[in-house]
Amino acid sequence: MDFEHIKAQLELYTQKLFYLSVDPLFYSQCAMIIIAVIAAYGFTSFLKKNIPDLRQVPESGNLLALRIKINSIGDLLFPIFNIFFLAVVADLSLSIINYNWLILIAQGLAVVFCLYMIITRFVKKHIIKNIIKWTIIPVALLHVFGWLDNVTTFLDSVDIEVGNIRVSLFGLLRFLFFGVILFWLGRVSNNIGQQIIRSQDELDLGTREVIAKLFQVVLILIIFILLLQLMGINLTALAVFGGAVGVGLGFGLQSIASNFISGIIILLDHSITVGDFIQLEDGRSGTIRELNMRSAILETFDGKDIMVPNEQFITTNFVNWTHKNKKQRYPLEFCVAYNTDLDLLFKVVREVVASHPKVLSGDDLPIEERPDVEILSFGDSGINILVEFWMEGVDDGVNRVGADLLHMIWNVLKENNIEIPYPQREVRILNKD
Repeated sequence: MDFEHIKAQLELYTQKLFYLSVDPLFYSQCAMIIIAVIAAYGFTSFLKKNIPDLRQVPESGNLLALRIKINSIGDLLFPIFNIFFLAVVADLSLSIINYNWLILIAQGLAVVFCLYMIITRFVKKHIIKNIIKWTIIPVALLHVFGWLDNVTTFLDSVDIEVGNIRVSLFGLLRFLFFGVILFWLGRVSNNIGQQIIRSQDELDLGTREVIAKLFQVVLILIIFILLLQLMGINLTALAVFGGAVGVGLGFGLQSIASNFISGIIILLDHSITVGDFIQLEDGRSGTIRELNMRSAILETFDGKDIMVPNEQFITTNFVNWTHKNKKQRYPLEFCVAYNTDLDLLFKVVREVVASHPKVLSGDDLPIEERPDVEILSFGDSGINILVEFWMEGVDDGVNRVGADLLHMIWNVLKENNIEIPYPQREVRILNKD
């Protein structure tokens, strides 16, 4: 560290301060700045005194929304008028005494203060407010005092080079600043874009999902390329390196690529969509809640999420219960005694099954979709009865129809004295002696 250079700079600044302290032009500019501030304060007070909507928030009356907006900018009147009057006295000072550098500095500080007021008043996002406070305002202050170019040059001189790639401290800070802004804008743009795409009712659900996911991928690539440009990295310098890395990643990320391509195929061929009830080959089942480019999320009825790689829907068997037709047929089985009046049994059981609000019934339905009761087989202890019914959706979760029907059948059997037999066994005792 050159202490002699620092000492010389301190002596120079001390000498400049001494000259300023005895310079009448300096005090003339100070007086003009004070006049501008007083004029801005007085004009602001005059407007607030004569315009009631600037003094307090209006609660009723005509044009209420507009008057509330007017009240919200009341705190900005003084900073705005301060900038205006400082600009006026800067021109006067330049024309009268041919100096206005101090007034221009005061005007720059007034602009920074006005920016701070706008951030405090109107920016609601905490992260955006902090970014502006700790980046844009300090940069504005450096610009006001004329130090921005020197600081930028110093930061850019601190760098490292790897081959043809040069990364400076200034480039890294710029990357971090604009990177945060780009990621925030990307997230906002992605959310807005996804909402717009998914709101297009003229497109089917699968097509909307394909377009939404492709939009997300393109947006990520654009942000990545912009970030590389912000760092000052030449994309052509990464071509050879990217090709070599791409071959290695092709083997290491083969599964990810397969799932990505499988996701596009699934979204294009409409084999599964959000809301379908899927039963996998291993017996797990659930409703598809999300379809991503890498995997699908199945939500089970007991509150668990199953992440299924997209490749599994292409290479293995699965059952889609509700894809083309949400109607499902379910069986129920029970046993009655051999002395049961079957004609009465069939009649009362059909009626009680058809009475359930979620069971499809009525003369307008095809006969094969109406509730049916029939003999399944003759058992050791009684007659095995089969009940078949159709319903919309899956018999689980909010649609626990099977359990309700068994309870209703049990009640109707008791009302009509129909017996559900116990197992019967015949025991013979041989060789009593």
